[in-house]
Amino acid sequence: EADKVSVELYYESLCPYSANFIVNYLDKLFTDGLIDIVDLRLIPYGNARIGSNETISCQHGPYECVLNTVEACAIDAWPNLTQHFPFISCIESFVLAHEATEWKTCFEKTSLEMKVIGNCYESGYGKKLELQYAEETNSLQPPHQYVPWVVLNGQPLYENYENVEEYICKAYKGTLPQ
Repeated sequence: EADKVSVELYYESLCPYSANFIVNYLDKLFTDGLIDIVDLRLIPYGNARIGSNETISCQHGPYECVLNTVEACAIDAWPNLTQHFPFISCIESFVLAHEATEWKTCFEKTSLEMKVIGNCYESGYGKKLELQYAEETNSLQPPHQYVPWVVLNGQPLYENYENVEEYICKAYKGTLPQ
């Protein structure tokens, strides 16, 4: 069995380019079966900054910090991609539609438990997760230059990230799913 292709997405929740990539590109990996040969990780932090006393400020303002943390909590609570990805993709589709504040309807749409995320967020655990993602994002080599920043088997795709499917197929050593 050939190794799965590692794909890491460094992004931030309110960035329209990140949202577009998740909803219109990554979502396709599931519909066309390529996800079976991909080890996909989402890292919701992006261009945020850590200030004094571990305060996090986000590029698109405080609401982006909220949603980054909500998405970090979702990844932690439901580590299985088939659970957290549809939830995050749902949030990001609202971002694309300029209706980010509607994100709570995604719990109903994905049948996931709102309380789990509420607890993670309120307890401060979500912030701890964000600080871990901050560290991971800030130690990227080469450093990320913008978001979405897509890293495939350790190599950034730079501006070519929208061709991620093509790169996955090229990188995979086994028989491609039909």
